Amino acid sequence: MNTRRSLSIVAVALIASVTVGGAGASAAPPTEADATAVSHWNQVAVATLSVIPGPDGGAPPAYQINMAMTQGAVYDAVNAIGPKRYQPYLVDRRFGTKASVEAAVATAAYEVLTSIVSTAPAIVPFPGRDGLLTALNDHYAAALDGVDDGPFERQGVAAGHAAAEAMLQAREGDGRFGPSQWVRNPAPGHWSPLLNATGQEILDPTPWAGGVEPFLIESTSQFRTDPPPALDSPEYAAEVNEVQQIGRATGSTRTAHQTYVAQWWQWAPITAWNEVARALIERNDLSAAGAARLLALQNLSGADATINCWNDKYFHDFWRPWNAITRAGEDGNPATTAEPGWTALITAPYPDLPSGHNCLDAAHVAVLRMFFGDAIAGGFQMTSASTFLPPEAEKVRMFDTFSQPLAELIEARIWAGLHFRFADVQGQLLGENVAQYGAAHYFQPVGR
Repeated sequence: MNTRRSLSIVAVALIASVTVGGAGASAAPPTEADATAVSHWNQVAVATLSVIPGPDGGAPPAYQINMAMTQGAVYDAVNAIGPKRYQPYLVDRRFGTKASVEAAVATAAYEVLTSIVSTAPAIVPFPGRDGLLTALNDHYAAALDGVDDGPFERQGVAAGHAAAEAMLQAREGDGRFGPSQWVRNPAPGHWSPLLNATGQEILDPTPWAGGVEPFLIESTSQFRTDPPPALDSPEYAAEVNEVQQIGRATGSTRTAHQTYVAQWWQWAPITAWNEVARALIERNDLSAAGAARLLALQNLSGADATINCWNDKYFHDFWRPWNAITRAGEDGNPATTAEPGWTALITAPYPDLPSGHNCLDAAHVAVLRMFFGDAIAGGFQMTSASTFLPPEAEKVRMFDTFSQPLAELIEARIWAGLHFRFADVQGQLLGENVAQYGAAHYFQPVGR
């Protein structure tokens, strides 16, 4: 998906529409809106959705699904104004060429975000709800204050409202906050939750994510990952022994740098890659239409990668390293050794296969590569929000290519003791497959 080619198609379509409309040889095509409003509301969405309590919709799987709803609506709102540039997602209505893109973006994002925050179930206390709604009201009022009053503002608001309404209606009864996908199985090879200090099981805050209706792919299991190696196989023993030595909390063979990297990556991929996208949108001077398309494909692909990933997690129900290593005497493999009391550097409350972080990162990166290529001139910056890092640790890192963080992430999850290598590799394959499918079937350029 070449951004320059896409923008050139848009320009040709705009010029053609003026000529066919009989405006005369002296008429110029309308100036495309820039991406300022699209990027701003993406940042507002990230900041808003990331602070919802985990079980109420703020954990990474739900967070990514909520981002998809927001960015899908923003895309439709922008795409509905003026000549049709790309295939619509849900809204096929057209609004005037001079309708305010800023008002459309603000309205679409505001209405979706307000609905998500307002309707989030208080599974755990949500004391910040009213503050988030107030902040959204303030952002929206400021956005409309920056648009001249009149018919073009009203047309933009109408476009944004149509997009938000279509998205919210489409997602009614979509499986969010539905039943848990987990079926308890005490047999060797199956996941079992850790216990907290009071002896209670530490469970997935979003065990329903694998049952949510996808945005782009055809089913929740369309890209089913390969099963893990057989417990009695040499391949399985090699993976267990690798994590047992390097992923342990104490006495590990990790270097100090590997420990740092493992801790650095313990933050939401949604936050990370939307930040990178905004920086590259600005650096490459994308239009509002181009930016909305990028962020929609990126976040809807991320949501579907999450959905398929969580469906796979509970389908395979494969045990984590801390289950496998402490119970190695039950796996029937002479090449593994049980180690009671073994603990990982970092833990997570759901099954191993596939790696959720790798599913999401690979989907986001696949889309960013489509627009900008793998090697980025001048590199790109990522700022970790990990709470596992010591206060003095460097939060900001630079990468030259998208291949670098993906390769590092596979290792980082092993260094952390979180995953077996096959779970990381399968996660990245799933995310890539979802993004490629989404790009092939949605948001394609239209017209001449």
